[in-house]
Amino acid sequence: MNKPAIILIFALLIGFNINSRAQVTTKYGDNVSTLDGIIKAYYDVVTVKKGGTVYYERDSLLHWPNVNVGWGGVNKSGKSTFHYVSLKEYHRLSDPSLERDGFDEREISRKVEKFGNIYHVWSTYESRNAADGPIIERGINSIELFYDGTRFWILGWFYDGERKDNPIPAEYLPKK
Repeated sequence: MNKPAIILIFALLIGFNINSRAQVTTKYGDNVSTLDGIIKAYYDVVTVKKGGTVYYERDSLLHWPNVNVGWGGVNKSGKSTFHYVSLKEYHRLSDPSLERDGFDEREISRKVEKFGNIYHVWSTYESRNAADGPIIERGINSIELFYDGTRFWILGWFYDGERKDNPIPAEYLPKK
């Protein structure tokens, strides 16, 4: 066999191997086989047009069963607080204004740390009521994920919003 034929066969085998890995999607079409895909789905799930519907089942399909989530903040007396609940309880507590007024949250920066099949993503976000509206909130999501060899699962996430006393550090903002 000549050299060009061997190179062609080798290239085809590599291409076949790369393309033979199945893309895993949820029943809502969310690609959970890549880190980019599951993070995109994580934000898409909470983005809803004014008068639209949040699909909590769709969100649940991104998460490990019986996952807990949480959020930090400061109460009216200035004391740090943290809320830690099941994803199901978080859905129950969700603000009805998301559907009434619309909500658009998007990632503006990401830092990823990985060891084995465990990933930690620091995902800086901006929130608006509409995609082209003014920013109403910024903060950082701390997202823990597990890759099982075919897909990513969200093991939990926690967030805190930006405040005057809690500005987002430069290393978590987009590079200029």
